[in-house]
Amino acid sequence: MSITLRDVALRAGVSRSAVSRTFTEGASVSARTRAKVEKAAKELGYSPNVLARSLTTRRTKLIGLVANNFRNPIFLDIFDRFTRGLQDRGLRPLLVNLSDQTDAENSVRLLKQYSVDAVVVASSTLSPNFSMSFHEAGVPVVHAFGRKSDTPRIPIVSVDNVACGRLAARTLISRGYREIGFLGGPAIATSTQDRLAGFSEALAEAEVTPTVDFAEDYSFSAGRQKMMELLQSPIQEAYFCGDDVLSIGAMSAIREAGLRVPEDIGLLGLNDMEMAGWQNIALTTIRQPIQHIVRASIDQIEALLDDPDRAPEQILFDCDIVDRRTLRPLP
Repeated sequence: MSITLRDVALRAGVSRSAVSRTFTEGASVSARTRAKVEKAAKELGYSPNVLARSLTTRRTKLIGLVANNFRNPIFLDIFDRFTRGLQDRGLRPLLVNLSDQTDAENSVRLLKQYSVDAVVVASSTLSPNFSMSFHEAGVPVVHAFGRKSDTPRIPIVSVDNVACGRLAARTLISRGYREIGFLGGPAIATSTQDRLAGFSEALAEAEVTPTVDFAEDYSFSAGRQKMMELLQSPIQEAYFCGDDVLSIGAMSAIREAGLRVPEDIGLLGLNDMEMAGWQNIALTTIRQPIQHIVRASIDQIEALLDDPDRAPEQILFDCDIVDRRTLRPLP
């Protein structure tokens, strides 16, 4: 039989309300009573029912964690960091996989059914309007990996993808490449649009016009398929793939065609996911500081829980190059 509040109260020699206050955050209880209750609870193996307590506090400590691309291995790292980070702060993640269902109204309805206290939208492809739907429904929300905004209406924690595109272009130019291609993710993705904008802008300064192609999604198979198509036409000296998993898929197609990376075609990725550093891949890439983005996003969630009306904050982190073996060395 499960141990109840009443059992703990009898063992500790206190009232049931005293036990309830002991396990209610912020409730008033004397140090002597707290010690007696905690001792009795430990002896009996009692754990408070957090769901039942939420009926009293009206706080579930559930944080919805929403994403729409589980096919990209980078999200294994992102969700590992988010779930551990939230749990370390006494919050409970509720993971929601949207897959291809990105209707904001349905997502808001789903998460409201679970009475989440707040939501993290962890996506570089979902539009700002998707995250705004939670805010407009009265659900505190943070957009992690979201699109930079000059006038943010909700907290955004991310990188400047336009700046990442510029960094990619300048990196390729510095290695002596002049025939350059862009292989991005879906054309409708905000991250793809911004990376291409910065990439094209910086290449224009060097009087280089890139070829531009898009994969169906951010996945290995999409990157491989698109590169197989590109290899049927005159190839570029190097490609900025806009994502590590696209780069690795492209590398697979290049090698299968009997070509070499970087001797025949150079590749530059973005993210620096764990697989990019594997010895048989050794992808030169642009590192996105995922650990900092996750930590700052959780900070923003905690701040919203304390003050839902606080002014939205935008936090942007810098990216840097991780030099491995898929581009020519610097002169």
